[in-house]
Amino acid sequence: MEEPSVWDYVKSKLMPWKGIKIILPPPESSAEETDKQLDLVDGVISSETAEIEVDQPTVKEAEQIRLPWRSLGALLLAILAQLMLDTPSRSEGVAVAGYILAAGLAIWAILSREWTLPEIPEPTVGEITTTFRARLFLLSLPLLLMAFITFGSGEYSLINLALWFLGAAYFVGALWISKPKDESKPNWRERISAFARDPKINLNLSGFAILLVLVFLVAAYFRFSQLNTVPGEMFSDQAEKLLDVNDVMSGQWKVFFTRNTGREDFQFYLTALIASLFNTGLSFISLKIGTTLAGFLTLPFIYLLGKEIGNKWVGLLATILCGIAYWPNVISRIGLRFPLYALFAAPVLYFMIKGLRRQDRNALLLSGLFLGIGLHGYSPFRVIPLVVMVGFAIYLLHHTSKGRRKQTILAFVLLALAALVIFLPLARYALDNPEQFNYRLLSRMGTTERDYPGSPVTIFLGNFWKGLIMPFYDDGQTWVNSIPGRPALDLISAALFFIGLIVVTARYIQRRNWVDLFLLVSIPLLMLSSTLSLAFPDENPSLVRSSGAIIPIFLIIAVGLYALLSEIYRRATGLAGKSIAVGLGVVLVFLSSAQNFDLTFNQFNEQYMSKALNTSEMGTVIKNWAQSVGSYDTAFVIPYPYWVDTRLVGMNAGNPLKDYAIQFDQLDSTKSYSQSLLFILKPEDTASIDKLWQLYPDGRLARYDAKLDEKDFLIFTTP
Repeated sequence: MEEPSVWDYVKSKLMPWKGIKIILPPPESSAEETDKQLDLVDGVISSETAEIEVDQPTVKEAEQIRLPWRSLGALLLAILAQLMLDTPSRSEGVAVAGYILAAGLAIWAILSREWTLPEIPEPTVGEITTTFRARLFLLSLPLLLMAFITFGSGEYSLINLALWFLGAAYFVGALWISKPKDESKPNWRERISAFARDPKINLNLSGFAILLVLVFLVAAYFRFSQLNTVPGEMFSDQAEKLLDVNDVMSGQWKVFFTRNTGREDFQFYLTALIASLFNTGLSFISLKIGTTLAGFLTLPFIYLLGKEIGNKWVGLLATILCGIAYWPNVISRIGLRFPLYALFAAPVLYFMIKGLRRQDRNALLLSGLFLGIGLHGYSPFRVIPLVVMVGFAIYLLHHTSKGRRKQTILAFVLLALAALVIFLPLARYALDNPEQFNYRLLSRMGTTERDYPGSPVTIFLGNFWKGLIMPFYDDGQTWVNSIPGRPALDLISAALFFIGLIVVTARYIQRRNWVDLFLLVSIPLLMLSSTLSLAFPDENPSLVRSSGAIIPIFLIIAVGLYALLSEIYRRATGLAGKSIAVGLGVVLVFLSSAQNFDLTFNQFNEQYMSKALNTSEMGTVIKNWAQSVGSYDTAFVIPYPYWVDTRLVGMNAGNPLKDYAIQFDQLDSTKSYSQSLLFILKPEDTASIDKLWQLYPDGRLARYDAKLDEKDFLIFTTP
């Protein structure tokens, strides 16, 4: 073959998808130097160095234990830059300058090979076959068709559920590839029989397995600690959700719940199950148990994703940093559907990446199944089909897919069909009721509720930019699910995210691995449900509508941290040197956890409770009244503009289906009661106070001393 030209080399770098791959051989002296360095790393001492005194290290040995100062400097500058954005008195100019310097040092470290970019492991690649079990597939079709027809009622029934489940089971069975049986290993029946004869359990936990368990325990503490009190009050959205849960528990098995502009069904059935299992009833804690579980169960898939795109250490770092983070923790504690986005997006992305990298048809089938389930969860999840299409497109455009493109396209069709099978009930509802099904989405993207406040293109570009800088700068103005005006990430995580972006970008430029490009592109795609809020741009950025982006963001954070720590560990010699890498990792995680704890349990909770109305205290007053001198039917709340949701008072009182509101013009009707009456009213409502004194001159008026002074309310009781 002819020797490649410089132009051939440039084309190989610019157009890797054409299969052109030219590797320049290292200079002879460089190769010799590399061999000598490897000898030092492996502890092989040449005859020349053997004669040197032990207490007199050579120049090469000194270089071997030298810390990567450019990489560490980049991290330090990134932390200092983020510190300028993490304080009330922000210095944006200083922060930008700091980040530019950090980027310069990081790029310098990469170009000078001080920083060795971590590899994405090459998997064992199989082949996506087109074979399937025709009999099972043909059996699934009429069952799914009949299920589709019977779902026209808009409700689940024993008949359409049986048809749907059986049809889905036949569909999966037709396409699932069974692994060849290993005759050398006992099957499950033989294992059960052997255990029955000699019941014993052998546990063999590695040090890493113990560390992973500890990581999940720490994450569980952050997610479930103080769940009943952080936060401690509901707002009107929770009332709507509990009424939907009550519909389920009353036997209304709806496919789509139309209350409050319409909601998918998953949370309501989950909460009804939790309320029944834990006997928590229609309450805030029932909602919070379900959503916090959803947030926590996202973490195993984040670990698996980290392991798939890196190694077990990347997975572990992503898990701990996401597990303690303020962003996913807060949105899980509100009791609304927010964490369902990431809960189902994580397995969709994991099985998709695994399936494409390994050409594993079963994994891609599972990705489709989780995609279908996720569409029953939280409406921003509807962007995931687009994310999956982009993922397949990126894979097909890279050289990795050469020779496998046709089977990959067939696998995409399989994934889409699997998603459609699980989405079937909602698909029927959407066809029958398109306006109701899409109302929430169209009210933000379109002009259903209001006209665009400006040019849609300009608004989108502004929203897009705000979404990109949200991790570093501003997470929005919604107090119910964020700390308004602060970065979405803590100080350490934001700095590591910046470093990780540089590492992943550099690695893609250097190695053209499609996974790196997909990780970068998926962040703005997963934020589209927020950035496409064109009619209400003030609702962007949003921690909840962008919550799917948690997945790639924390994976990139973990890649950045692992790249730094592994480089220090690789360069170090001896236990003391390697302890520096471990110690730095522990310190960074500790600092991150300390700030995230303060953000969640102190700052967020304090500002939330300062703005939320104290319906729990009013509910306690009515509950005590009902259990002493009065009853649930002789207590009332007089509404006042922009005051409490009177439905929440009943829910907190233990009488969740009663709305305690009594209007001003209905007060006269209370004269018909022969029992003592209790009225709760706002201190500023002088008209109602005067009316009550007029009706009940022998009544008593007292001021309830609330936990927060500005939230006191009045209690008027009659003889």
